[in-house]
Amino acid sequence: MNAQLYPDLVVNGELVPHSVVANEAQNHPAPSGKPGIAWRQAANAVAMRTLLLQEARQRGIRAEPAEVGPGRFETGEEALIRGLLDAEVEVSAPTEDDIRREWARDPGRFRSPPLWEVSHILCACDPRNENERVAARARAAGLLARVAEDPGRFARLASAHSDCGSKSSGGTLGQLGPGDTVPEFEAALRKMKEGEISSKPVLTRHGWHVIRMDAIAEGAVLPFGTVRSKIAEAMEKAAWARNARAFADRLVASAQISGAELGRRAPGEKS
Repeated sequence: MNAQLYPDLVVNGELVPHSVVANEAQNHPAPSGKPGIAWRQAANAVAMRTLLLQEARQRGIRAEPAEVGPGRFETGEEALIRGLLDAEVEVSAPTEDDIRREWARDPGRFRSPPLWEVSHILCACDPRNENERVAARARAAGLLARVAEDPGRFARLASAHSDCGSKSSGGTLGQLGPGDTVPEFEAALRKMKEGEISSKPVLTRHGWHVIRMDAIAEGAVLPFGTVRSKIAEAMEKAAWARNARAFADRLVASAQISGAELGRRAPGEKS
């Protein structure tokens, strides 16, 4: 991406180096052949960050970097922005009536985790090894084709060809819930219907899988008392996000910015 093709980013008289926007652009994927979209998204993000930092420094905000994960700490700039938002953005806890109304709007949203009864055939490989990956996929596709011709052969084919220990039980994995398997496998399960066989092999870190969804037990609707605290927490987070956005909008409205499009989306950007 040639940064010199894009306008300078200036926020309240502060010139932001092109290199800062270029580094940020790496975090904003864009359609092939349209690097300008990534640049505009990055310029908007950097402009907003610059505005917040200017405001934090003007107010004399001081904040020590907090630990955000084991051995991982905020940068100094992230700490400043957090300190500013902590000082500016306030939310009130939702009332009991508000929480109950939010629950009553659609109690079906709040369920216990589902259970999936699953069988599979694994064609093991190291996905990082292209030759292994391609060969295993071809084997899995061949097995899937045989299953599609006669679904009743699934257990026999699993017993004969699967690279998983479940082959001894015809590929049956038993009941699985969220978090019981690798994320790639779980993502496939969440899209499947009861009795369905995966339309194409599914790749995970273990190899390619032909999956059969034997049964689904949908989670039961949870009573209000069980989910009350989660609803209240979600409502507070949503209110905080709205207030933070309103604060940012006020900063934008009173700022002088060129080289960014804060307040409106650039073509191709998502809201």
